[in-house]
This record gives sequence, structure tokens and C-alpha cells, in this order.
Amino acid sequence: MIRRWLTGSLIAALPMVAHPLVTATTVADCGSLLTLTMPDVTINGAAIVAAGGFSPPGSSASLPVPEFCRVEATARPTRDSEIKFEVWIPATEAWNGKFQGVGNGGYQGSISYGAMANALRRGYATASTDTGHVGDDVIFGQDHPEKVIDYGYRAIHVMTDAAKLVIRNATGRFAERSYFVGCSAGGHQALSEAQRYPGDYDGIVAGAPANDRIRQTFGFLASWVATHDGAGAPLLTPAKLALLTRSVTAACDANDGLKDGLVDDPRRCRFDPATLACKAGSDEAACLTPPQVAAAQRMYEGTRSPRTGALIYTGWPRGSEAFGEPANQGWRQYILDPKEPSRLGVFKYFLFHNPNWDFRTVDLDRDLAYAEQQIPHIAAVDTNLAPFKRRGGKLLVYSGWVDPVVPPQTAVAYYEGVVKTMGGQAQTQDFFRLFMAPGMGHCAGGPGPSQFNALEALEQWVEAGKAPEQLVATHSTAGKVDRSRPLCVYPKVARYTGKGSTDEAANFTCVAAPARP
Repeated sequence: MIRRWLTGSLIAALPMVAHPLVTATTVADCGSLLTLTMPDVTINGAAIVAAGGFSPPGSSASLPVPEFCRVEATARPTRDSEIKFEVWIPATEAWNGKFQGVGNGGYQGSISYGAMANALRRGYATASTDTGHVGDDVIFGQDHPEKVIDYGYRAIHVMTDAAKLVIRNATGRFAERSYFVGCSAGGHQALSEAQRYPGDYDGIVAGAPANDRIRQTFGFLASWVATHDGAGAPLLTPAKLALLTRSVTAACDANDGLKDGLVDDPRRCRFDPATLACKAGSDEAACLTPPQVAAAQRMYEGTRSPRTGALIYTGWPRGSEAFGEPANQGWRQYILDPKEPSRLGVFKYFLFHNPNWDFRTVDLDRDLAYAEQQIPHIAAVDTNLAPFKRRGGKLLVYSGWVDPVVPPQTAVAYYEGVVKTMGGQAQTQDFFRLFMAPGMGHCAGGPGPSQFNALEALEQWVEAGKAPEQLVATHSTAGKVDRSRPLCVYPKVARYTGKGSTDEAANFTCVAAPARP
């Protein structure tokens, strides 16, 4: 069957685009997109990929995909930029008429092929970028300030602008709606788009947003110091982390009226690690030594100014200590196992331009102030979303209450900051809704229900005006769903009605959260 990749009369070319106009009867393969020209953008390849399995470059994995037009391009908005991105366009009869930009993870310098394949299977035209560098090591920023800006926010915007025009020239029309979906660094990118480029997307999903990236980096450093001895050895072992998680659950599981293995809101949990203190001179499996008690307390308390006591970065939530064990998750991944503080390169290559910078010389007050002045482009913390709201944009944010990577309190703090800036809860929930998931880790997983369709809820909000009051989340074991719960619009929480199974979402209702002690 002939696929109609280039059909319909094209919208009059924008000043920045040059491409031959086609008539309604023209049929061409997607290779003709090689002739598309845009300032600062080079089309490197354009070809049809057959339905079946797509193997990303350098990978043996095979992603199931329908037939699509794959466009590979490079953008160079500055002399030091080299932003690779791809645009995938489904066949005309399979396209839902919409565009989805997808985010990255960490300091990832690679195309998010899996996320693109997911979007494509749903009928979206989609795009992803390597954010202007290769790999996850932040050394790319050494002597390359423009590349740091590309990573911080520019690459996603450049990709978005170019992708919309590629799609227009391939299909004969602009996408009817544009969405962005990302988690972790992708959540950071999502909030950056809403703050910096409110016209780019009609709807945005930001999961576990690492948007307070500067302060998070200071938090990683301070937490590493607090949990390691003078020789750099971790104070807390995997067994002691597991002990902490079991103890937190035992102490706080019933705070919401149910004994279900989940801590509903760790902020309401008053578990004190000092209750596990060993007898003098001992170090048994079921207790904590004084240094271990102090390390756990520091992790919960967060990073504070040594001069004023003001909070610099929030602590990690109770219940996240051994999340995902034995798969090297929980506090091990970014705090305990690394031989030096995580993301130390941000200080060395982004901020001080000194590969030999010694983290032990950090001044939390002075250096934080300097970082927020010098590299604000790697954070997205502006709470004034009036331009995004004015344009009609919708923002859906979610976070897991036992996230061991990006503390969930940061998502709550950002939401509450927007509420204050925008004039109240009602004014904010007109366009921005936050959903918190008990027992969910970083982006997914954990003992609590963590599988839900945020994009579908966002589509209903943007396209039908139906604002989501709750998201139904599920938990599975061995591929079988064994629990479902509603995730309520913050600050509401889910409470059991008293009838039926506590593993079924229908038996819960969303109510006002009780006051925290």
C-alpha cells in the first residue's frame, strides 16, 4: 500500500523555512524532507522505517514500532552548539494529528528512543534530542558554556521549534496540539518549557521534576559528607538502610488509618532513628551506631546553612532509604555508593572551571549564592506561570512519596510557590495540578501503585476541558495487577471508605488532607 507522507497543500512557508510547495495530489516518500532548509538546522537523514522492530544506534534492543518517517537533524544555534535531534512521523492514516516532545534523564546526552517509540505507537509525531552533548558525564561543560545552556534549556526549545516545522512540511499542516512528557531531568525540562517558552506546548507532564538542580547538587554534596567517614567509607550499610525502611513503615504505616505497607505522607511520619540506637560499644544488625544515627538524621533533615540554619535543600523522605533493594537504589545510588559526591562535575566544569576543585572547600552559603548567579540556566524554579496560563496551557506534575533521587518535597514546594505567586489554590488549579503517589519511587516502581496514564488525563483536560480530579494508579506483581488506588489532586489525599477491598481504587475517596503535626 502506498503511504501518503507528503499530502495536502502546505501552509504558506514561514520566513525561516524554504521547501517546495506541494499540491493536494502529490505523493512523495519522506526522503524529500532532505531538501527542507531552516536556519541553524541541518537535516542529516530522512527515510521511512518499516513496521516491526527498530534498533536504536549502538543498541541491540528492538523497539516495536509502526511504519514511520525518521528524520535526523543537527541544530547549531551558537558556534559551540551541536544539538542532535530526531523527529518521527507516523503514516498519514495512523497520525492522531498531534505532536509529543519527550524528555531525557540525568545529564543524558542521547536520544530517548524508548519514549519516542511509545509516543509513535499512540499515533503521535514525536521528537527527542541529545541536548547537545554525548553521554551522562558533565565534563562536556568544561570550557563550553554554550553547551551548558543548551543542556539547561535551549536544546528542548530548539528541537520543539524545528520539529513542528518538519511535521508541517511532511504532513501539510501543523500539529493540532503539542504535548511534552518527561520525568526526572525530563520533568525539569518540562517545567523549564512552561516557564521559559510558554507557547511551545499546550499541555505538559512533569514527573519527579529535578528542576531545583543547583540546590540538588549542593544537597548531594552535603549528604555525601554527612554519610561517609573521614576516609570516604559509607557509614550506612545496605542492611542498615533496610532496617531503617522497615522501622519507618512499622512506625508510620497506620497514619492514614490503614495498615497496608505504605507510608501515606512521609512528612507526617515522626520516626526518629535514635530509637534504633545500639547499646554502647555494639554494632548489631538490628541497631544503629551513634554515627549511623547521626547520618540518618542528617539525610532526613536536609542541607542547611551552617551560618543561619536556613534550609538549602530538603531532606530525603522517610521510607526511601532502601527503596528498590537489592538493585542499588534507595540512598545507595546517588549518596552512599559513589566514591565522591554525585554530580561533582557541576562544580568543577560548570561553575568554577577547575577540574581539581576540592569539594571539601565548599562554602554552602557563598558558593550557593555564586552558583545561582552564574548558572541559573540549569535550574527551572520560576513560580510565575502567568504567561503559560494566559495562553491556555495545562500542567500536570506528579511525584512519588518515597523517591530516593529527587525528594518529593521539592515538587510540593514548587507547587506551593506557584500557588503563592498566582494568587491562590483555585487560580493555580485552573491550569496546574499536582499528584503525589504514596509508596512510589523515582518516576515509577515501589511498593505502592505507580502505573497511571498522566498523558491521557492531560489530553482530556486540554482537549475536552475536563480537569483531572484523580489518577487511578495500579501496582503489579509478576505482571498481574494486585492493587489500585486513586492519586488525588494535591493537597487532597485518598482515604478508605470502609467498605470493600483496600486494594481497589473504587473503595477510596479523595478528601482534604489532615493537618500535619
